[in-house]
Amino acid sequence: QVQLQESGGGSVQAGGSLRLSCASSGYTYSGYCMGWFRQAPGKEREGVATIYNYGNYGSTNYADSVKGRFTISQDNAKNTLYLQMNNLSPEDTAMYYCAAYVVAPWVRRLAGFVCGWGDFTYWGQGTQVTVSS
Repeated sequence: QVQLQESGGGSVQAGGSLRLSCASSGYTYSGYCMGWFRQAPGKEREGVATIYNYGNYGSTNYADSVKGRFTISQDNAKNTLYLQMNNLSPEDTAMYYCAAYVVAPWVRRLAGFVCGWGDFTYWGQGTQVTVSS
């Protein structure tokens, strides 16, 4: 059973940085898409970043609002997903969730494959990020 557990959230002033971590168990990263999502009070959940690695194939994808500020990465040896967040703004305040899904075998080696925002099926409990001005 896939289990995801986020950590690293907290309170920071605008312009500051945080690094979120997501410890995973119950599967290997190969053939999985991993991602970070967030949900602010009164707003719908939105995708932040995704990452996919399968042998020589891989991709990352970012929401326009975080491009150039956030970086998604993973450490397969530690079964941990990361989200480095720099130059944070109050608009980044939200609950951040780690997510994953199994990529269908027939698309795993497709050139240009990018994880689908709406395809994630496994979710963590979330970690709160609060950015003050």
